[in-house]
Amino acid sequence: MNRRHSSVTLLQASKSNPGLARLMSLQHESSARLQAITALIPDSLRAQVQAGPLEDGVWCLLLSNNTTAAKVRQLLPAFESHLRVHDLDVKSIRLKIRRQE
Repeated sequence: MNRRHSSVTLLQASKSNPGLARLMSLQHESSARLQAITALIPDSLRAQVQAGPLEDGVWCLLLSNNTTAAKVRQLLPAFESHLRVHDLDVKSIRLKIRRQE
């Protein structure tokens, strides 16, 4: 028996799989939030901040180290206010340090 598997793009796969479509949607929403607040993040910290998961209205920012977390923590009220103005409201923003590998 000769089987041929055709490759599909991630977009095609997400359209046929509701679970994957939901993950793609959440990832897109998280990225939109990061893009909205990028101008509020100091230039020196932008490379240290990544969009993390968005679950039940709680958005996570992934940070490279504790120093970045301390600085970003001070900016959270401005981030939340800015997101509200842009109709990207979140219940809260959680900070998480990425593990260095």
